[in-house]
Amino acid sequence: MPRVNVEKKVLNENERIAAELRSRYDAERVLCLNLISSPGSGKTALLEQTLSRLPAEARVAVLTGDVETDNDAARLRQFGFPVKQITTGGTCHLDARMVERALEGWDLADLDLLLVENVGNLVCPTSFDLGEADKIVVASVTEGDDKPSKYPSIFLRSSLVILNKLDLLPHTNFDVEQFRENAERVHPDVPIVGLSCTTGHGMDRWMRWLEERRREVFPASVESGATGD
Repeated sequence: MPRVNVEKKVLNENERIAAELRSRYDAERVLCLNLISSPGSGKTALLEQTLSRLPAEARVAVLTGDVETDNDAARLRQFGFPVKQITTGGTCHLDARMVERALEGWDLADLDLLLVENVGNLVCPTSFDLGEADKIVVASVTEGDDKPSKYPSIFLRSSLVILNKLDLLPHTNFDVEQFRENAERVHPDVPIVGLSCTTGHGMDRWMRWLEERRREVFPASVESGATGD
């Protein structure tokens, strides 16, 4: 069978499962967010800081993907929220079937927010819908400010860009304004949140975005929300 036909079949099957997941999320009013970045951009650190700021009663869960280890899940479980590791065994992305299997045993009615940490990669995860409401791309100042130009697809498909590790900016030649221009050239008016998981700078804006986004997707959601407001 030609490779293009195999890829089309895989993507079509993924779309079918993703659509089923999206229906389940919508029915239970769960905001699902898919965090995508290259390795080392700080997705797990961002999730650590996010979970640490949530009240204990927040209805939040995390799925985290990795090629081989469960290191990220171990880091995140300390905050007391449901966390599952998806180990792909070499696959460079999560797909909808992996997410569907990982959700077994969880009652979505108990959740308001599901955070999915994808495998570190800016290419493969872009093509695979997980049923999420939004893709969020996480970049850092330790990478090139030309990332949006080199990987336009993920920046185009993302509802939010997070620029992480701003505390390291004085030690790099990263041009923040050039990064913004590159991102907006690919995706005009895309929101960009600059932050540092080390100092906490910008985390309040990210937490506000989470709450506001849930209210946008589910206007009649309960007042407590995912972030405890």
